[in-house]
Amino acid sequence: MGKKTTQTPALKSGFTTGTAAAAAAKAALTRIVTGADPDSVDILLLTGDRIRIPVHCCRQISGCRASATVIKDAGDDPDVTHGAEIGAIVTLCIANDLQESQVVEKNKEPLNITITGGEGVGQITLPGLEIPPGEPAINLGPRKMIVQAINDVLNTQRTNHVDKVEAVCVEVFVPQGKVLAEKTLNARLGIIGGISILGTTGVVRPMSHEAYEATIASSLSVARAGGCMQVVLTTGRRSERFAQGAILDLPEIAFVQIGDFFKISLEAAAQKGFATITLAVLFGKAMKMAQGFAHTHAAKSDLSLTVLSEWAMAVTSDRDFSRRLSLANTAREALSMIMETHPAMISGVGRRMLLSARRFSGTNVALQGMIFDYTGKVLYTSRKA
Repeated sequence: MGKKTTQTPALKSGFTTGTAAAAAAKAALTRIVTGADPDSVDILLLTGDRIRIPVHCCRQISGCRASATVIKDAGDDPDVTHGAEIGAIVTLCIANDLQESQVVEKNKEPLNITITGGEGVGQITLPGLEIPPGEPAINLGPRKMIVQAINDVLNTQRTNHVDKVEAVCVEVFVPQGKVLAEKTLNARLGIIGGISILGTTGVVRPMSHEAYEATIASSLSVARAGGCMQVVLTTGRRSERFAQGAILDLPEIAFVQIGDFFKISLEAAAQKGFATITLAVLFGKAMKMAQGFAHTHAAKSDLSLTVLSEWAMAVTSDRDFSRRLSLANTAREALSMIMETHPAMISGVGRRMLLSARRFSGTNVALQGMIFDYTGKVLYTSRKA
């Protein structure tokens, strides 16, 4: 008998906050025009596909006003908004409240669909994002989906109530939005008071990290719009804190957390037109970058201490040191050995990191590098004082 093979279960896709908002708006409008609470609604995604979204609850507020909420499902993709309640309050303005000459002809789209942000939806306060300052943080993709969802209802319902619709107001809200926003980088982007309603396709692919990539792009845009010609790319809160302590002449918006997205962040920063890109990272991440990994997460790259031991042998000719490095369990342990015996090796890792970065950034930008130990001490820097 052959060996049994174990198949890895397929990862589950989910939907974005933008899709959830569109579904909530459609459910609320359906409640107004039909008097019934839908169990689910059909939403057209920005990909052209359709998805059916369960409705969490509906509530009639008045004859022409209702609210509905949907529970955001991010599938198997890590997402701070997974399980969050996303809602919409929909208000119809009908011809009885308007001049008779303003009445919309039957089957025509409404002249005006207004989309606003309510409780828990952030407000844009800085330039550089796709939505200008002063507007709610509801991106263009979600706005398009909400308009489509509203028109879906108005074009399929044939009641006198719908025939007289002149305008529709949609207020998106997120009851726990302010709390969730504290777990994001929204404040750094100038998004105050809640979360962003996002989505470029409407669907969340497992491990796509679409929201994180969008945050990186937005952070870079805000930095450039704020006049920054230098950007400091860090991999997380700790390395950012160390970098801000070491680089005192740059504003907060110049520091951008890129997580594990080494390649796409350098490409994006170069495309934004920064004159200088500084990589400021801990030793473990520097090692992965030095090896040329486009993505530095443990699941996508293998921190090969064998490679580090080979570099050590080439630089030091110390066979015993090279062997001990190859047996290290972690980057932290390897760093301890290096600092104890051959600290000059760190500069070699830094130079290799910048060589790898150059492959992704191109040649039209100045690159700098900083490597920290795990307490924040600068082990390597190519920055000029």
